[in-house]
Amino acid sequence: MNIKRAKQEIKDSIEAYLKKDADGEYMIPAIRQRPILLMGPPGIGKTQIMEQIAKECKIGLVSYTITHHTRQSAIGLPFIQKKMYGGREYSVTEYTMSEIIASVYDKIEATGVKEGILFIDEINCVSETLAPTMLQFLQCKMFGNQKVPEGWMIVAAGNPPEYNKSVRDFDIVTLDRIKKIDVEENYEVWKEYAYQVEIHPAILAYLEIRRDYFYRIETTVDGKMFVTARGWEDLSQLLKAYEILGKKADREVVHQYLQHWKVAKDFANYLELYEKYKKDYGLEKIIEGCYRKETLEQLKYASFDERLSVVNMLIGRLGGLFKESFVEDRYVTLIYDYLRQYKESLNLEETIRLVEEKYEALRRAEQLTKIEERIWKKTVQTLERYGQMVQKEHLAGEDGFVLVKREFGKETELREQAVEQAAMALDHAFDFMEDAFGDSQEMVAFVTELNTNYYSIQFLKDNDCDKYYRYNKKLLFDEQQQEILKELDEVEQDLNTALK
Repeated sequence: MNIKRAKQEIKDSIEAYLKKDADGEYMIPAIRQRPILLMGPPGIGKTQIMEQIAKECKIGLVSYTITHHTRQSAIGLPFIQKKMYGGREYSVTEYTMSEIIASVYDKIEATGVKEGILFIDEINCVSETLAPTMLQFLQCKMFGNQKVPEGWMIVAAGNPPEYNKSVRDFDIVTLDRIKKIDVEENYEVWKEYAYQVEIHPAILAYLEIRRDYFYRIETTVDGKMFVTARGWEDLSQLLKAYEILGKKADREVVHQYLQHWKVAKDFANYLELYEKYKKDYGLEKIIEGCYRKETLEQLKYASFDERLSVVNMLIGRLGGLFKESFVEDRYVTLIYDYLRQYKESLNLEETIRLVEEKYEALRRAEQLTKIEERIWKKTVQTLERYGQMVQKEHLAGEDGFVLVKREFGKETELREQAVEQAAMALDHAFDFMEDAFGDSQEMVAFVTELNTNYYSIQFLKDNDCDKYYRYNKKLLFDEQQQEILKELDEVEQDLNTALK
């Protein structure tokens, strides 16, 4: 299955494992809570989704790559304990607490979150001395003589043998005690994630026309050559930093991330074309509604790859505007919620204390995404600024609230400006698409990407765009028509088979 479905499977398991009965006991006892084993090729997001799952389920996460550990760090160090048996004293070997188990307790202490996931990566690549410990861990949920705390479920990940020579197979006894999920790479699923984490638009534009280069692992006479989802994401971070620094990523730099010379050279060449397209077609002018007939004429004779690149450049630029609109909306909504409390109490200091405590609790519990962290931090800073203004003016009660309400009005205006800017840019983009391509494959691609981009979906839920709904309705109709034709073909084939 793809990584998106695997993520949902894990979330469903967490919900089931942490469900309690009327007596406060877990409905599925710990012994029946099977560890989950994710098996799939490297670099497709197995580790990445664990952080997402922990935040979305509001639980803790302790993550270890087991190949970095020895038997001693996994099960603890031996020591001699004196014990009495049948009236006689014996020396007995016991073990200190496992570093891994201790980390779970440390996480509980640090975050205050008592339930969570213990994630063990590369579990089938352990050394000979550690292999029995891993089998005990999966079968009994123990490291040495220390159990994984109640309320913590186990998720492990590994790579199939074709990707790693060091892997070892699990026996049937172990496999019969786990939930094994086989995952595989999937570009469409990754693209949804890519929009949300803002993968560089040049990468998304390139992969739309070179989908077979998204994930590759090949063995040649020169050794292993590979491209993974992880490589694209890391390269994206570098490209964004290089843009700010005014640096250029050539094929040697790209190859450091995409370790497949053919793909690295092809993408490096595309990067140059991408920058050329941005200048030639005037991306910023297009979303402002300004473009020349010469631009439309140039596109008319351009290759399909070039036209599709322009479409994806537009999507990338619009995505940035949609994101800013999203952040402003969530930020203003959060301030509004706390100002309602302030209106009732007329105690701004108390309101500021409440929001600071809430932010600190969420941050300490590691429950915030980067976007949420940004929104909460900005909210705290704004309310503290309101407090300083009220204090400077020596205002209290209703008078203080009137001042804060007036200042808050400026924030709502900024939100409306962000929404209006994104809406106008979308309208201008549709105007350009109609003039340049009409009702064509490029328009279908444009609307399809709007339906994939996380922030455009959020924007279009709350803001009307007549052209989007018109073209989206037609797109859905065409898809339904294709499905009907496909079903009719299948029925016809079944009839022909039956007649034979």
